Amino acid sequence: MFNKIILIGRLTRDPELRYTPQGVPVASFTLAVDRPFTNAQGQRDADFVDCVAWRKLGETVGNHLTKGRLVAVEGRLQIRGYTAQDGNKRRVAEVIIDTLRFLDAPKSSPSSVAAHNHEVTIPPDDVPF
Repeated sequence: MFNKIILIGRLTRDPELRYTPQGVPVASFTLAVDRPFTNAQGQRDADFVDCVAWRKLGETVGNHLTKGRLVAVEGRLQIRGYTAQDGNKRRVAEVIIDTLRFLDAPKSSPSSVAAHNHEVTIPPDDVPF
């Protein structure tokens, strides 16, 4: 079996950093990824992909990323189900991130892009499930 996803896109909002009852950090955000073709109006549409980062990577995401930042993520697709408050069953598809690479500099920083282009990885045994 093989489940690997690599995406490059921009954050549509600031990440939401929260902690589980056990104190494990988890950050979630949505990544806008352009489609590789144009629509009838000659514009590129985008897909909006929910992403989740756990533990140290989650803290890094929550503390250093903001809306509009360009990143590359590598991870796996996870589809989970839950029952909503109205009693209906729902399914959610999200990318669980293993590796994240910053591809641009923060807007407020005059530093070069190369100074901020680094990769963050979590070891496999650090994943909470």
